[in-house]
Amino acid sequence: MNEQTLRAAEELCAAGRRAVDLGLSPGSSGNVSVRVGGTVLMSPTGVSLGDLDPEGLAVLDDEGTHLSGPAPSKEFPLHLEMYRRSVGARAVVHLHSPHSTAASCLPAWSTTSALPPVTPYLVMRVGQAPLVPYAAPGSHQLAENLAKLPGRFDAALLANHGSLVAASSPGAALEGAVELEEASRVVVALRGSTFSVLSPEEVRELTDRYGTTWDV
Repeated sequence: MNEQTLRAAEELCAAGRRAVDLGLSPGSSGNVSVRVGGTVLMSPTGVSLGDLDPEGLAVLDDEGTHLSGPAPSKEFPLHLEMYRRSVGARAVVHLHSPHSTAASCLPAWSTTSALPPVTPYLVMRVGQAPLVPYAAPGSHQLAENLAKLPGRFDAALLANHGSLVAASSPGAALEGAVELEEASRVVVALRGSTFSVLSPEEVRELTDRYGTTWDV
């Protein structure tokens, strides 16, 4: 493992540990990956994100061929599809965190975002996150459902399942997942109430400033 790959592996393992420390990855749920050149390092199947070892990650190519290491998480097709459609993505985090999972069981706010723009931070740090129609975890159908969604986005909620975030580094992807979890917590708390959201003009001001995407 060269220095660049080792550094990426260490960043990925650190993000996994932080997800567990924050209570966002119960048991052995969730999976993380990082892309280095033409290869993808991914958390192995059945391993807690808190126990990841840089030398014990699965290694795949961009097409999903297993090159070395233990068997990857069954969600590798989902990760590979997110790399294909998220411009500049170098890492992907998929979590079964409680509030994001709860929000994924609710009707989508719009065709392009599962959540309404309830806080500026969701718009600034994540952008729109559509609801991916349900398919069995680990299935190619789930990745296909992601591929069929229109528009640009770097995060999504998987219906009745959890969250998915892509970013420029494992740490940034995890922080996006944390922000998505917090926004989901707010939305779940507001369920059944009358509440305000950011106006289209307020959303546009934030997306222009921070370079995120939100169709209004």
